[in-house]
Amino acid sequence: MRMAITGLIGVSALLAGCHGATSGVEGRQARGRFAGIGVYEAGRVWQQMTVPDPKDPAMAKLADDEHVIVVVDSRTGEVRQCGDHSGYCVAMNPWAGSPPTGLPTRLRKHAADLDSKAARAEPAGK
Repeated sequence: MRMAITGLIGVSALLAGCHGATSGVEGRQARGRFAGIGVYEAGRVWQQMTVPDPKDPAMAKLADDEHVIVVVDSRTGEVRQCGDHSGYCVAMNPWAGSPPTGLPTRLRKHAADLDSKAARAEPAGK
């Protein structure tokens, strides 16, 4: 009899945890205004953006960023990409109806320029 009661309590406890649990985003409740899209490696073109250098030489620059953090503003739809050390952000809102300000960004060197420089630096025979 004790085994039956213990078993019934155990099964009840397990079933109590199954209160309509959902998987994925639809089951989560919003905790704030910004939702994370992801964290990405700062590519080689990230440091080529033309931005003013900080006045304090000890402050991080674009070249110091190791990651780019991408978030979306759940109220406005604005998407921001920000460097993890420099704090520099590029923002756009594809749903605003007006052209994004500051985009496309100005670059000191484009990906093709960096590729051709790397190709010239490779020794012949590779």
